[in-house]
Amino acid sequence: MSKKDIIICRCEDVSLADIHKALDMGYRDFESIKRILRVGMGPCQGQTCSNLIKNEIARYNKVHPETVKTHKIRPLVSGVVLKDIAESKDE
Repeated sequence: MSKKDIIICRCEDVSLADIHKALDMGYRDFESIKRILRVGMGPCQGQTCSNLIKNEIARYNKVHPETVKTHKIRPLVSGVVLKDIAESKDE
């Protein structure tokens, strides 16, 4: 099976080949790969792919996976109805 066929992040449809291409381009940590490929930003917030990506980063950088920093998890936001803001008693 080729790297292109191995999906690492199912939420954002990112393959192992995409991860390796980003690493070859100089993106060496989770946060920078996250910014370019959107890994860890889908509905699961990296629950499925973060360990796989950490392992690939560690393998590429020839370090132990525990030394690779995890990405920052930011909770999904929900919209606010403008009417609720306008009717707010706090001025």
